[in-house]
Amino acid sequence: MKPLIILLVTFIISLFAIKFITKKYDFTLSARIAMSIMLVFTAIGHFVFTKGMSMMIPEFIPFKEKFVYITGVFEILLAIGLLIPNLKVISGWTLIIFLLLMLPANIYASINNLNYQKGTFDGNGLAYLWFRIPLQILFIIWTYISTIRI
Repeated sequence: MKPLIILLVTFIISLFAIKFITKKYDFTLSARIAMSIMLVFTAIGHFVFTKGMSMMIPEFIPFKEKFVYITGVFEILLAIGLLIPNLKVISGWTLIIFLLLMLPANIYASINNLNYQKGTFDGNGLAYLWFRIPLQILFIIWTYISTIRI
């Protein structure tokens, strides 16, 4: 829920800040700024909740904590790429693929009732997927519209 709130609030703030500065609305730039800020926010979670996030990764994948750190850095790099005009399209496609690849980790965490913030197994369970899957789809559509379909 927090990433969605950050996405929407920063979109609105960016939209009006750009309007104030340039005297016109720039929806796609505002959307990319919002997605970038949301990505940095979620990337911070990779460093703060490393233990819990590593529990989201299936057992057969080695070096879980390193993988969590790498994906956190990757999110920061994507956030930067979305803001660089020459990199926004490739960053957008990369982010879409990344979001698709991360969905199984969210499903795995839900099936196992994982609370990644506490690193415990008392999370919301499968009910969380009713929110998470549409949210992931929203992030993918948001990214596509703001970076690729221009």
